[in-house]
Amino acid sequence: MPTYDYECKACGHTFERFQAITASPVRKCPRCGKKRVRRLPGAGGGIIFKGSGFYATDYRSDSYRRAAEKETPASAGGKAGGSADAPKADKKTAGEKKQGAEDS
Repeated sequence: MPTYDYECKACGHTFERFQAITASPVRKCPRCGKKRVRRLPGAGGGIIFKGSGFYATDYRSDSYRRAAEKETPASAGGKAGGSADAPKADKKTAGEKKQGAEDS
């Protein structure tokens, strides 16, 4: 059930009512008792996404996933951005660099 905002045109009092969509709007102001109440336009309901399952890929069919896996290059399996088997450059610490410069 939604919450509706109301405003009394007579006294300016604003208030909320938690009521069913099918319920008739409030007509009488709870503060002054006059029948000059109008329903204010609502901002709409808030949506909160919790948990997994909100990406387009989460709802793909199994046949789509299999086709996507076939299109993925075989070389991308763990070797993207350079080879993991490639030798790494020899890195010297600051102390080794300083010592090497003194020896020269």
